[in-house]
Amino acid sequence: MGDRYGYVRVSTKEQNEDRQMIAMSGVQVPERNIYVDKQSGKDFNRPMYRKLLKRLRPDDLLYIKSIDRLGRDYGEVLEQWRVLTKEKKVDIVVLDMPLLDTRRGKDLVGTFLSDIVLQVLSFVAENERKNIRERQREGIEAAKIRGVRFGRPEKPLPENFEEIRGRWAAKEISGKEAARQCNMPSTSFYRKAGYRKEE
Repeated sequence: MGDRYGYVRVSTKEQNEDRQMIAMSGVQVPERNIYVDKQSGKDFNRPMYRKLLKRLRPDDLLYIKSIDRLGRDYGEVLEQWRVLTKEKKVDIVVLDMPLLDTRRGKDLVGTFLSDIVLQVLSFVAENERKNIRERQREGIEAAKIRGVRFGRPEKPLPENFEEIRGRWAAKEISGKEAARQCNMPSTSFYRKAGYRKEE
């Protein structure tokens, strides 16, 4: 039996890894053997994951809390699973999915079942992420139709805007000068002047 390791990932620096760390201590992974990345799981170019890969030796045991902590992309999760189990020859335990424990069923049937479960779970996880993104996009579109505005609120126009816009429209002053007198960037002045003109 080799050493115990744990891999923990949160998507951003603001997210908290406590839940995963508690799970690692529950299976007696030494703190020095827990590798934590605070970045997206869109690919495997993560510094701590790379360090972990270099450290792992045959017969070591790697714990992860859930399969989506390993990665978000279906194909890449399957590839990393292959690298870990076939090339590195380590065992993996996915704590919230007892079927994904490569220590059990080292025979052909056990390996086959584990691989099928992994493929199904990875596919479901990726599909759910796609559905979430689609729902977000649809929600944003629906909100825009209702008139909801995104981003920072518009600054109110200066009191002299109409007068200066009129002078600019009459070609008495340049757009750059009009923007300066309104104390706004030229692009904002042109956009506002055009918008007001259309009303």
